[in-house]
Amino acid sequence: MASSEVKRSKVLISRRWPAAVEAHLREHYDLTVDADDRPLDRNALCRAMTTFDAICPTVSDRIDAEIIATPNSTVRLLANYGVGVDHIDLNAARAAGIAVTNTPDVLTDATAELAILLMLMASRRASEGERELRSGQWHGWRPTHLMGQGLAGKHLGLVGFGRIARATAQRAQALGLRVSCHIRRLVAAEDAVALGITCYTSLEELVRDVDILSLHCPGGAATHHLVNAALLARMKPSAILINTARGTVVDETALAAALRANRIAAAGLDVYEREPKVTPALLDLPNVVLLPHLGSATVETRTAMGMRVATNLAHFFTGKEPPDRVA
Repeated sequence: MASSEVKRSKVLISRRWPAAVEAHLREHYDLTVDADDRPLDRNALCRAMTTFDAICPTVSDRIDAEIIATPNSTVRLLANYGVGVDHIDLNAARAAGIAVTNTPDVLTDATAELAILLMLMASRRASEGERELRSGQWHGWRPTHLMGQGLAGKHLGLVGFGRIARATAQRAQALGLRVSCHIRRLVAAEDAVALGITCYTSLEELVRDVDILSLHCPGGAATHHLVNAALLARMKPSAILINTARGTVVDETALAAALRANRIAAAGLDVYEREPKVTPALLDLPNVVLLPHLGSATVETRTAMGMRVATNLAHFFTGKEPPDRVA
């Protein structure tokens, strides 16, 4: 396909992206940007399916089988801005002959850093202290004020052992934590052992043993509410739960009940079951850190994600296999 034809391809990005990425895409495509920077509703997504050659959605855009089956669809590529694609019906896309790509690798370090940040904030009660200070309730230093837990010497358990989990493990080891993981594939076990990480085949045993449980598994039906009331009941009363994976992995109602009853010490969450809504029972709890899905939110990472999408678009529209095709 000639370059002039590539420039005529109609591309929609569903949210605002870093300016450098938007500028790059405008050079090569007939680009439309959703200036409102809000999730597209079903009607807007259906209209987009009959207007554009490619749609670049985010995790907040749910593209199900009904939307993919929109009559007279012109879309040939869903180039997702992000790694997770559980918001896209991949089977329906395959059946419709629509390619789907994602953006792996580029957000590994940023998300691992955020997992460590949540561990530090939750264990040292940092968000409690900041709220107290900002509200004018801090009356000065005292020996027993907001005493938390140190990380050095603690046992960290990772659920999953992909790129982000490995990067989290390396950072955690540098802080003096002992690291274990729950995995189901022998290849991943070999990688873990090479890093000095103990592997558990039983999630229940891992949960029982660790001081911090950090989630790094994909979303979807297989992991929906993996962390439920029964699993939380197996954790130590001093344990901390961290989630930078997918919100649906945690039963938020069960988590709120466990935190309120002090069945676990604390939690740090960056993702939620029904984003942007958060289970109300979590909002007034002092022992949970709540961040607004900041895992990849660095200038470097969000730009790299956009450029990864641009690479997939360029390959697709020049007749090459996109490097990050998942369907």
